[in-house]
Amino acid sequence: METIERRTFSKLAAAGLLASSVLGAHALVTASAVRAEDYPTRPVTIIVPFPAGGTLDGIARVVGEKLAARLGKPFVVENRPGAGSATGTAAVAKAAPDGYTLLMGGSSPLAINPALRKEIPYDPAKDFVPLALVAHSGFVLVVHPSLPVRSVPELVKLAKEKPGSLSYASGGPGSPQHICAEIFKSMAGIDLAHVPYKGGAPALSDVVGGHVPLVFADMLPALPMIAEGKVRALAVTPTTRVPSLPDVPPLTDAGVPGFDVVAWPMFAAPANTPAAIVGKLQTELKSILATPEMREWIVKTGMTPVTPLTAEELRRFLQTEIARWPNILERIGMARSQ
Repeated sequence: METIERRTFSKLAAAGLLASSVLGAHALVTASAVRAEDYPTRPVTIIVPFPAGGTLDGIARVVGEKLAARLGKPFVVENRPGAGSATGTAAVAKAAPDGYTLLMGGSSPLAINPALRKEIPYDPAKDFVPLALVAHSGFVLVVHPSLPVRSVPELVKLAKEKPGSLSYASGGPGSPQHICAEIFKSMAGIDLAHVPYKGGAPALSDVVGGHVPLVFADMLPALPMIAEGKVRALAVTPTTRVPSLPDVPPLTDAGVPGFDVVAWPMFAAPANTPAAIVGKLQTELKSILATPEMREWIVKTGMTPVTPLTAEELRRFLQTEIARWPNILERIGMARSQ
């Protein structure tokens, strides 16, 4: 009798625990939904893994203001450059997955770094969930006006006449400007000396100042310098003309057939961020990027608007980009070079 009572009690206790577990899980789900509904309840940090003044920084600030207006809390941009964008990107990967730390990343930290660096403190395929692809963004090859060239063929001719005497600026070893220039060198068969800086903005500034003759610059900071005649634009890196620079040819049409380097800014959140919060951010970002005002801003800054991607399309896009860069860097001798 005692054994039967004990068995009965055990079954009842187990049933009670099961019910409690189910109710607890339901409560957690409900609480999560409430948090997502109320999100954000405090300021959100957008980490840009590059210095202020570049394209990603500009995007983060413009879109951050619009997110703040829609969601009622500040979206604060924090620049954390270092280690070729790995420092700031790793900070987001290790942040609490609660929607309050986001990444304004792109091709360099999320696709190129795994092939470029011997090791990085994050896995872009596993440590992030993509939120929105902002645009396609190329670079523009600019030279100081004192350099006696007005076209890419003239630049290549000068470089071949004086091998190693011309130098180019970049945002640092492994930066997009560095990679663009090395691909250009390889495809054009020329020798240029590398002068690294701590970001694309200071690299462009020294070309404007005449200290270095050329750079593959971000469009956003380069456009006003081109308009004011402080630098001369020779070519853009995408295969089609850029609306904001209609008279500047693509490199592939300007003497370097097959040249095609396009960057892509992307918002991302740490992996395991609650699905409801991810969905809310994806919806808001998609809506913001689709507005005529935002699309016009994208074009004016030298970028090309893109068709919004679904969550699954974003994931596949990122995987494809990660897979294609090892071969590119291998060809120019930069694979695992940093």
